[in-house]
Amino acid sequence: MRLGPDITRIAALLGDPARANMLSALMSGEALTAGELAREAGVTAQTASSHLAQLEAGGLLTRRIQGRHNYFTLAGRDVAEAMEHLALLADRAGHMRTRPGPRDPALRRARVCYDHLAGDAGVAMLDALISQGRIADHEGALALTDAGRAFARDFGVCLETTGRRPLCKACLDWSVRRSHLAGVLGAGLLARIYELGWARRLDGTRIVAFSAPGLRAFEQTFGPVPAASGA
Repeated sequence: MRLGPDITRIAALLGDPARANMLSALMSGEALTAGELAREAGVTAQTASSHLAQLEAGGLLTRRIQGRHNYFTLAGRDVAEAMEHLALLADRAGHMRTRPGPRDPALRRARVCYDHLAGDAGVAMLDALISQGRIADHEGALALTDAGRAFARDFGVCLETTGRRPLCKACLDWSVRRSHLAGVLGAGLLARIYELGWARRLDGTRIVAFSAPGLRAFEQTFGPVPAASGA
């Protein structure tokens, strides 16, 4: 295509394994240093610096300087969504980087997708909110109902927002191949789940680990979470 956006530059940036590993590590929503990203990518500090400069110039990363360290984050939620969609395509085509290991079922069961809950738990939560009449699903376009606003208020989620971020948005889940909940409500619900002590994100991973009482409370609120989905 000669007119319109040029996707080849973005595709080239994402096509390098080291850069892809760096971006995947930042899907946790946390800011990481250049050294931490070098370890994630399995490259030297000098090589990592070059990769990070390319990702920043390509609009995929944002750099923040704090003291002696450079911290990097994804340039926006749209980058995280693009990564999730690419993971879906790769999984569907059978392009897996490693054999599934002990952490794979936990990652598929519940993980953070930038700032909201994904995996089996995230999909189950959205299904429950729709069946409970708290979210209306108009052929994939989600809308928060009056019942949903009342639930959010009672659950302790603030729906005030600035900018154009939607209250509810469907985000296609790579492991379940169905949608989980993004948007202001999705981020607020995950933050509240952390605040209530139902779950925590495991250090250095995207895994959201529920305690036994936390999982019971989650399922009482949103319904049962199925066993981790297969590949």
